[in-house]
Amino acid sequence: MERSVIGTPRPANVAAAVPIGAGVVCALVGFTSAFAVVLAGLRAVGATPGQAASGLLAVTVTMGASTVLLSWRYRMPITVAWSTPGAALLVSTGAVAGGWPAAVGAFVVCGAFLVLTGLWPALASLVQRIPAPIAQAMLAGVLLPLCLAPVSALSTHPVAVAPVLVVWLVLLKVRPRWAVPAAFVTALAVIGVSLVRSSSVPAVSAMLPHLEWTTPAWSLQALTGVALPLYIVTMASQNIPGVAVMSTYGYTVPWRPALTVTGVGSVLGAPLGGHAINLAAISAALAAGPDAGDDRSRRWIAGVSAGLGYLVLGVLSTGLTAAVLAAPGGVVQAVAGVALVGAFAAACAGAMADDDARVPAAVTFIVAASGTTVAGIGSAFWALVVGIAVYWVLGVRRPEGTV
Repeated sequence: MERSVIGTPRPANVAAAVPIGAGVVCALVGFTSAFAVVLAGLRAVGATPGQAASGLLAVTVTMGASTVLLSWRYRMPITVAWSTPGAALLVSTGAVAGGWPAAVGAFVVCGAFLVLTGLWPALASLVQRIPAPIAQAMLAGVLLPLCLAPVSALSTHPVAVAPVLVVWLVLLKVRPRWAVPAAFVTALAVIGVSLVRSSSVPAVSAMLPHLEWTTPAWSLQALTGVALPLYIVTMASQNIPGVAVMSTYGYTVPWRPALTVTGVGSVLGAPLGGHAINLAAISAALAAGPDAGDDRSRRWIAGVSAGLGYLVLGVLSTGLTAAVLAAPGGVVQAVAGVALVGAFAAACAGAMADDDARVPAAVTFIVAASGTTVAGIGSAFWALVVGIAVYWVLGVRRPEGTV
């Protein structure tokens, strides 16, 4: 019989319920906090509403299945998430040469890079050599336009957007973990009222789960402007921090299997519209931390329940997609923007933490935020190129400046 924090015996059923509950919370928070960003990213690179719904379903199911597999196999609360920074990158990238099929091809290549990283650790070491201020500055620049969207939306659609932002701010004060999910629920209420008033409720058929196959195509612009930045931002902002988060709770993530599983999942989900899955970073603490129970050896149950929770949410995701795509102007942008404020703040702090690297980081941030496309390649790629060049020209070579 497990003991509670104060030392009194805890009934077995209660002990089992704690990690299960933590896993369910992990899935709910992880899904509702960023699924609007994923939809926005898929739509930005050319997905139709149906293809975007398929992509959200595919990425949710693959990350749920990967979470169950890794947690069960290694008896650790190893949670897998979609690449939220990667989805934000897609928003800033926009349409690519070759359209949606070329974007899908880039997703396949990104997944292949993740598999290769798991099989060939030297590739991960190469990614880790990217100066941390440069990687963080690129991410901050990519996130800035999305974080500005709620401000613009509030000015043009105040009645629809204001309730979302007010609820987010209030919950940020009293229950920070639930601030974004509460904002999402508020957005759903606003969407529901709007749909009823306009008598434009989506048909039942549009809310049933479905998958749409897209045959991948290949273009140089998509490979350099989408696949490579998506891989780098997923590694630097998700996989590497995810391992670090798990280590703070005493877990050593099996790097090779974890990268291989998430990479294979990304490849399998790509033709169905999924962009990338990876080790969870922020949400990982919900299943690996004390909220999942006092007994660390049983917290893997939280990982399994989180994975099962994602599978259930995947089935419901098509209905949510139909509702969100029918939302009044500004509501989705508001939810996506507030979901990324924390990530933006962390990226800015990481970019500017090193005084010696501050100028290269600022240059990287400016290029990434500009949204400029050169030779058909988006600003995220050029931000990395320019930022690293400035970093080395100025002679910033501090060892601690790596990802």
